Amino acid sequence: MSLSRCRCKRSNQVGTYVGKSVPQKRLEEYSTAKATLEKGVSVAPNKSKFKKMIDECNLRIAEEEKDLVQQMPPTLPSSSTTPLATAADAPPVPSPAAPAKPMFRHEFYQKPEEVVVTIFAKGIPKQNVTVEFGDQILSVVIDVAGEEAYHFQPRLFGKIIPEKCRYEVLSTKVEIRLAKAEITTWASLEYGKGLAVLPKPNVASAVSQRPVYPSSKPGKDWDKLEAEVKKQEKDEKLDGDAAMNKFFSDIYQSADEDMRRAMNKSFAESNGTVLSTNWKEVGTKKVESTPPDGMELKKWEY
Repeated sequence: MSLSRCRCKRSNQVGTYVGKSVPQKRLEEYSTAKATLEKGVSVAPNKSKFKKMIDECNLRIAEEEKDLVQQMPPTLPSSSTTPLATAADAPPVPSPAAPAKPMFRHEFYQKPEEVVVTIFAKGIPKQNVTVEFGDQILSVVIDVAGEEAYHFQPRLFGKIIPEKCRYEVLSTKVEIRLAKAEITTWASLEYGKGLAVLPKPNVASAVSQRPVYPSSKPGKDWDKLEAEVKKQEKDEKLDGDAAMNKFFSDIYQSADEDMRRAMNKSFAESNGTVLSTNWKEVGTKKVESTPPDGMELKKWEY
């Protein structure tokens, strides 16, 4: 098998794993997506891309596990000879007031080098928004006409670089970008709400052990979902070099073995100036370079 055919085969395998993980992550099947990406990293020439996607899956899995722990009921104390007090024995306790619902909803996501906080405040003028940054403090004040001002001032999970932080007031939200002081993964946005910084996964160990992660969601037909994603990509309208590359890629994908051999041989021997699908024509002779009209072929000496 020629070197170009090996590269094409490996590229197709890598694309298959990446393509299969896309719908899995869209449906929040992060455990399944991680297992798919771990299969692809073994054949990927550029493992850094897979490592970044696997890190993202690890973060989402940890967030799901944290939510499950918080939803577990508290453990009841073991029985003993001492009788338990009944409701009649306890003095009446006034019901606590329900906490006030925040005026605006917020959420965050993160990258290795920054955390992006989004406050969903619609139609707020820029002059009504004040954002300040400290070493480990974020302060947001939004003045709302006719109502009490909105305050969001959390102590952050980790330290930031104030001079590199920035924010933008949009029509539907306020987007804040926090530059991390260290390239680590935050367990939460606020300090004290996470046990520790998540460790970076060992990719080599993960591939060798092939762990299987449980999922709370029912099984999906990933082949069908992958086909739908590919159909959407196929229907996307391209132009210029992108359209030409897609055209030749489609020909190669649907070609038989002789046609692929002819395409690889003619393209390599002609220095990229000839692309033939006729193996009987190019299989018995060397394909000469044929530059386009008005251009001259030059050979470079090293």
